[in-house]
Amino acid sequence: MAVYDTANENLKVLDLLRSEQEVILQKINKVHQKLSRTALETAKKYEDNLWIKLRSLYVNAKELAECEQRVSKTFITQLDALLQSAQTVPNRKKPEVSEKKRKGIKADAEPAKVASPTVSLQIPPEQANIIIGDQVAARVTTDNDDKFEWIVVKVIHYDRDTAKYEVIDEEPGDDEESYQRKFKLPPSHIIPFPKRTDPSNTPNFATGSQVLAVYPGTTALYKAIVSFSHRKKKFDDYLLEFDDDEEDGLDGLPKRSVPFHHVVPLPEGHHQ
Repeated sequence: MAVYDTANENLKVLDLLRSEQEVILQKINKVHQKLSRTALETAKKYEDNLWIKLRSLYVNAKELAECEQRVSKTFITQLDALLQSAQTVPNRKKPEVSEKKRKGIKADAEPAKVASPTVSLQIPPEQANIIIGDQVAARVTTDNDDKFEWIVVKVIHYDRDTAKYEVIDEEPGDDEESYQRKFKLPPSHIIPFPKRTDPSNTPNFATGSQVLAVYPGTTALYKAIVSFSHRKKKFDDYLLEFDDDEEDGLDGLPKRSVPFHHVVPLPEGHHQ
């Protein structure tokens, strides 16, 4: 990904962090005002609740400030690179996956859904929330492969006789023929994405959680760690650090903003 795109992502992250800090500061100010209007003897009685709440708010404020400092440092480095040359693109160590998935851009497209009762009955009960036409995460490599490759595919059929999904890869690469690849996969190779229009049942991944997520601008999924999870609402983006996602001139891994509906739990035994 170009330095400009990464810098633009970090700019959004800084805006998000500042918004979170404003909320925390407002809460701190309310506690301060309450304490300032309270007699000392009465204030001492707050020890088990208000004082603990105030401490927690200051801890959150400190974490947000430290995160902003790290992102700002990275952002300054990116700005320096952009100022040196508008044409300069740093070498980035990319995860070893097919180049065609790096070029895919349809992961954000909302698939057409056919919500007929007949189609729903063709899906196994344990994954009844999957509808024909849904985009899902699919492992298209076998258990014997050294590395697992997860991509975004569209479900086109469920074969009850073989207990397998038929899915289609909508993003053929430049190195392949012009047709779309099809796969027949068991349910264990399929993970449904959270519904972007209904985040009520969406899992909330805490900071430090390991997840599988769509790399921005592609249709490939990689292992990542939640770097910052203080989201105001369930449909807010996650801030993630992807494995092996290194950029020359930057300290540590870049933090990338990923929509909540492109983040799923990391499968057991995953390796890439």
